[in-house]
Amino acid sequence: MGPLSGYRVLDLSRVLAGPWASQIFADLGAEIIKIERPGKGDDTRAWGPPFVEASGISAYFCAANRGKKSVTVDMQHPEGQGLIKRLAENADVVLENFKFGGLEKLGLGPEDLRALNPRLVYCSITGFGQTGPYRARAGYDFLMQGMGGLMSVTGAPDGEPMKAGVAVVDVLTGLYASNAVMAALLERERSGLGQHIDLALFDVQIAAMANQVSSYLVSGEQPPRLGNAHPSIVPYQVFPTQDGHIILAIGNDDQFARFVTLAGAPELSQDARFATNPARVKHRDVLVPLLETLLVARTTKDWTESLEAFGIPGGPINDFAAIDSDPQVQARGIFKNLAPGLRGVASPMRFSRSQVQDNRPPPLLGADTSEVLASILGLSENELARLRQGKII
Repeated sequence: MGPLSGYRVLDLSRVLAGPWASQIFADLGAEIIKIERPGKGDDTRAWGPPFVEASGISAYFCAANRGKKSVTVDMQHPEGQGLIKRLAENADVVLENFKFGGLEKLGLGPEDLRALNPRLVYCSITGFGQTGPYRARAGYDFLMQGMGGLMSVTGAPDGEPMKAGVAVVDVLTGLYASNAVMAALLERERSGLGQHIDLALFDVQIAAMANQVSSYLVSGEQPPRLGNAHPSIVPYQVFPTQDGHIILAIGNDDQFARFVTLAGAPELSQDARFATNPARVKHRDVLVPLLETLLVARTTKDWTESLEAFGIPGGPINDFAAIDSDPQVQARGIFKNLAPGLRGVASPMRFSRSQVQDNRPPPLLGADTSEVLASILGLSENELARLRQGKII
């Protein structure tokens, strides 16, 4: 059994941030009831190609929806709203990422549902939160990477600001949401009451700037864009090799001394300009070209093996095919079969006793509507048929 077995999450979210959070709950054993629009479902079902040949589900949807139950309900219809209210009465958590005030208009806001179920933990994910002058604005990951500062420190110094290659704000918001909800469930054990969680993509992006925003708050200066280099550690960047590239991630002076000895230039560690990390940061423009000359003389594989043997942090830049064949990936079972023709990524959470439930495929649209409404709400076949005929489910 998973550590969250016995908990039920009513997931009204779509796209990525909310579904990422509910997928974590699914992996941990909770029952996830994903509410989707009849006929269309989550927007990401159509975000392709590629699509899984056997099911027609998009790879994007598969990335964030394994292990869930799909229930189709028309939330715009009063009877559909009534069904969701009844499901919320029987849930531990409601997760939603509608625009500010969107669900209140349907009678499905946090106060509406918590009045029916005082133990309910209701998590709202929006672009800018429930307060402030931007609260009514829509939020998109790309926009948040720009407005929240990530793009101001990402990219080459002489190039345009760059976003990350993955929707990192959505993923991080999902992680923060799962942490916040689990904390609220733990607090509920003491108080007996649920609460409303207000989580904003904008807030998460700024919080995730970590040492970069902290450097600004301490110094008052904007950290520069350095491409693949690090603002306060040298050498900590990508270098060209004889046949490609390698990452060198020197974290202290001892590692630097071992590296330059390995590279055949031990005198560099004795040079006052390079002997300490603050000195190397100050003189990076001199040091980096010297290291480039050393590193380009050997292949990536040769360097990777030598660095490992000498205990120096470094390694290749893998594409997904290289990751797929990596012996560490295979030993850990990171890629796994979820269904015929469908491979997925395993949960990174490993427990000594509890079992993570990360081997269940994502659902077909509406696959669980009848089962959920009959088992939880006690609807009969005649009632289900009437609701289907009215296109409410």
